[in-house]
Amino acid sequence: MTRLRLSFACKDLRLAATLDTAPESVGLLIVSGGNELRAGAFSGQARLAARIAEKGFPVFRFDRRGVGDSEGENRGFRHSARDITAAIEAFRAIAPQVRRVVAFGNCDAASALMLMGGAGCDGLVLSNPWTIEQGESGTDADAIPPPSAIRARYLAKLKNPREIARLLGGGVNLGKLARGLMRALGPAPAASNLAQEMREGLAGFTGETRILLATADRTAQLFEAAWDKNDPRIRRCEGAGHAFVEPEHQAWLEAQILALLKAG
Repeated sequence: MTRLRLSFACKDLRLAATLDTAPESVGLLIVSGGNELRAGAFSGQARLAARIAEKGFPVFRFDRRGVGDSEGENRGFRHSARDITAAIEAFRAIAPQVRRVVAFGNCDAASALMLMGGAGCDGLVLSNPWTIEQGESGTDADAIPPPSAIRARYLAKLKNPREIARLLGGGVNLGKLARGLMRALGPAPAASNLAQEMREGLAGFTGETRILLATADRTAQLFEAAWDKNDPRIRRCEGAGHAFVEPEHQAWLEAQILALLKAG
């Protein structure tokens, strides 16, 4: 495996990219979320690319316009279709053996792929899709979780003897507890317009799709509140956070991606 650093054209601009070379005819395109560089949070995407390439599958990562080493203005994920399309074309050009492209996106990168109806890819791995209407990046990730997530959190606390001892010993802010219980008893939030657009965009995609949800992540919880919980494409990683940073969660994410790459 060799890691190549390159650039490609997106209209009249140059975007920075990285290719981890490998011989297979199925390739992985990693689309960065938020304003992340193509290396990902704590270089997580760079490490993921290396591991996938070691299994034989080439991996292409890139910085969209206005991010990292790329030229242009960063206009957010809703305006990234041209960047993603140009990246796929560059991937196929520099790795001509690639016949199928599977795209992986976390957070608003997953949302962008859904809005684009798969962006011409053959398979999609969509992780913790962003459905919050205000803002165009993960900066609002501290938004209040949906009632179902609050109920699950309180139920877990009730099963923990240490938390019961904290409550009985006066170690819990009762005002905060009361506000949390009120939210837990409330109705689920209405699906955002963004979630509906994502649903419509994905409806026309015929390739295999996996929707990966980190159960400890608020972005994933808000997505699930706006989506069909029984969607057979959903896979849940129990206890994982937004970036799948723990070794066992990284291994789970890698296995999910490899399953799609090996699908045919």
